[in-house]
Amino acid sequence: QLQLVESGGGSVQPGGSLRLSCAASRLTLRYHTIGWFRQAPGKEREGISCISSDGGSTTYGDSVKGRFTISRDNAKNTVYLRMDRLQPDDTAIYYCAKAYLLGSTCPNDQWDSWGQGTQVTVSS
Repeated sequence: QLQLVESGGGSVQPGGSLRLSCAASRLTLRYHTIGWFRQAPGKEREGISCISSDGGSTTYGDSVKGRFTISRDNAKNTVYLRMDRLQPDDTAIYYCAKAYLLGSTCPNDQWDSWGQGTQVTVSS
């Protein structure tokens, strides 16, 4: 089963930054819309950002708008999530997934090939 791989998580102080990466070894990401999600302990999974296959369409959840930036480097087969001005409420496991329907764009509500996630902890 195809699966994406997230990396770049860690611990950071409030106000700090991290850049997450979403990669795939057996999937060419440039054909796919990719989404970032997060799930905090005791909370439902939250969709936070989406980028279309050509990068021309991006969306952000209200909780991260203006602080997070999604981008992609199709030559490196990688999608990134730059997170600035991190706050304790951003603490969660962050996941990426690809849109289920090839050719679909953002926003999107059907996802597959979920990664295992990367932990982001924001604490002083």
